[in-house]
Amino acid sequence: MAMPIFWECDRCTACCRWPGQVKVTDGEIARIAAHLGIGEDEFIQRHTRLNAARNGLSLLDQADGSCAFLDGNECRINPAKPQQCRDFSNLWNFPGFEKTCRAKPVELSPDAWKQRIRDATGRDV
Repeated sequence: MAMPIFWECDRCTACCRWPGQVKVTDGEIARIAAHLGIGEDEFIQRHTRLNAARNGLSLLDQADGSCAFLDGNECRINPAKPQQCRDFSNLWNFPGFEKTCRAKPVELSPDAWKQRIRDATGRDV
């Protein structure tokens, strides 16, 4: 049986620069707004847009498609970032992501993989 691969992030920020949607839940909106020291309504007005499916909100992008919270190579909301961001690239990714993303593939035992996922995403798998 093949050992699971854990993609160890080296903070290259390539994932923050790809155009797309970073969807946010009500709980994430509250957490990010608190991290920024602003109210939820202000956060929604200043930092979100209606997502493409028109059934929720997504974070705004910069003109080049990168995340509005990316400042150089730093995420201004890293401690409060959405689960979608926490889950990349181990719990979701797309074909060819590793051509741009510099995450290092690390072979782990299934138990060690689960622990690393817990540590990286805050989720049990």
